[in-house]
Amino acid sequence: MLVNPIKDGIVLDHIKAGNAMEIYHALGLDELDCQVAIIKNCDSAKMGKKDILKINEHIDINLDVLGYLDPGITVNFIKDSKIYDRKHLELPMEIKDVIKCKNPRCITSTEQELSHIFKLSNREKGVYRCIYCEASAK
Repeated sequence: MLVNPIKDGIVLDHIKAGNAMEIYHALGLDELDCQVAIIKNCDSAKMGKKDILKINEHIDINLDVLGYLDPGITVNFIKDSKIYDRKHLELPMEIKDVIKCKNPRCITSTEQELSHIFKLSNREKGVYRCIYCEASAK
């Protein structure tokens, strides 16, 4: 399969195989009016199999969302067909309005305008806890 390189845009590389569609929807890429290539189950020497997303435009992407969904992602920013910046993601210390607290007694259940904020409580297990009620996100 041949997928052409992009001249200007963003390439999300090293996505866990099968996660590209979740990331596509979480970032709202389905609402964009630009070309987006989803490459699933590519061979990878490092990972075995991986997914790749190519966005043929520079957009604002929430790196915390990406880090939460798949902390192994590499984000490559492309200009004039060359990488001008690269970010290797990891689990963010805090996520805001990415997930909702599932505790029905949490204040976020009754106060609709309150942001859903979670802090990373265990990096090894990827556990986040609500800052208001300490409920686990998973």
